[in-house]
Amino acid sequence: MKRREFITLLGGAAVSTSVACSDLWPLAARAQPSPSRIPVVGVLWHAANAEEEDVYLSVLQKAFRDLGYVEGKNIQLEHRFPAENPDRFRTLARDLVDSNVDAVIAVTTLGAVELKKLTSTIPIVFAIVADPVGFGLVESLARPGGNVTGLSLMAIDLSGKRLGLLKEAVPHLSRVAFLVDPTDPFRQRTFKANQVAAETLGLSIWPVEIAAPNDVEPAFAKIAQDRADGVVFGAGSLLFNLRARIGAAALAHRLPALAYIAEEVPSGLLMSYGQDLPDYFRRAAAYVDRILKGAKPADLPVEQPTKFKLLLNLKTAKGLGLTMPETLLLSADEVIE
Repeated sequence: MKRREFITLLGGAAVSTSVACSDLWPLAARAQPSPSRIPVVGVLWHAANAEEEDVYLSVLQKAFRDLGYVEGKNIQLEHRFPAENPDRFRTLARDLVDSNVDAVIAVTTLGAVELKKLTSTIPIVFAIVADPVGFGLVESLARPGGNVTGLSLMAIDLSGKRLGLLKEAVPHLSRVAFLVDPTDPFRQRTFKANQVAAETLGLSIWPVEIAAPNDVEPAFAKIAQDRADGVVFGAGSLLFNLRARIGAAALAHRLPALAYIAEEVPSGLLMSYGQDLPDYFRRAAAYVDRILKGAKPADLPVEQPTKFKLLLNLKTAKGLGLTMPETLLLSADEVIE
């Protein structure tokens, strides 16, 4: 997809005056921007630029349009791209808070945590967080309290289901490599859950860390050398950014790979099972809409997923010499042929 161009605000003196409000404003007042100016919504992503984020950025933009918002007319989206760098997450979170945005969407756990450290009044909506209570973002899912709410994943709870699906697709599955993003704050708990699930299914599993693009090919060469029968993606935005390289390496080494994000599968993975992440961004926009109209984050329960999607890549299966069982084909929500 083509790169989206973004209109920047905060350039005129009149607008600068209108947004130069203190972070000590009451939350209810901040949730209802003055009708004399355009509300400004920050978005703290995870990748390096708009092009890398386009698969979800375009969904978010359309979601706001579907809600009646027109950029530059009745809303301004201020996008920030930290390039997976923890220091830049902190710097860009501070930038958005200092800009006195009316609300901010934190795409990842790290972004949400950094923003919460900086403000207790600007409304924060997180889009992809596995354990919002455990990370101290909300008091509870039903009653978030404070200035933070959003959408919760079930990455850990689905570990057994995913491994079971991979075993169904790959009958000889015995040894599984688990890809780890070292920047993912949830990585140890996620691997432990997969380890427990693997033992139940009679599988052996071990972690393989990928910290940079140049790690992908050596990691897969080692995975193949260690006689793995399959690969499972862990959580972490870095692995998502590297999906094309990882998919190509998996195919080159003839390794069936499973992810929980459907948007990773077309890169050469065999299958995915998990939440509909594009819908998460549509729902995040709906949260912001409610907040801009006066709702308080403390009163908006954190949403949990109710629907899960199974995606199969028959093109990859054919390349790997696998025949998908009829049971999987019948239960799939989407098939790539």
